[in-house]
Amino acid sequence: QVQLVESGGGLVQAGASLRLSCTASGRALSRYGMGWFRQAPGKERGFVAGVSWSGSSTYYADFVKGRFTISRDNAKNTVYLQMNSLKSEDTAVYYCAAKFLSSGRARDEYDYWGQGTQVTVSS
Repeated sequence: QVQLVESGGGLVQAGASLRLSCTASGRALSRYGMGWFRQAPGKERGFVAGVSWSGSSTYYADFVKGRFTISRDNAKNTVYLQMNSLKSEDTAVYYCAAKFLSSGRARDEYDYWGQGTQVTVSS
């Protein structure tokens, strides 16, 4: 079992930056592809960014390219999402997820999920 805990969310103004963290316990994350997803009120949970288990590959949803950066530190069992130039439409609960030995954009592919952290961007 992998337990994931997100942190770093908060209330910021448009144009600001936040860095989300996702720290794992239970197992080492080094063999898990990781993803960040988000869910706004009344909407489905959707893909934001992903990183391969080795960290060699990253990929993003089109609406965050150039603004968000996903990274991982396997020594710290932590994955990050650096979010710059935040917009009001980025307001959502952000979730991290883990997928054993693989990674992808589909929500149903992931094995473990955190409880989420709220990001609110005021315009």
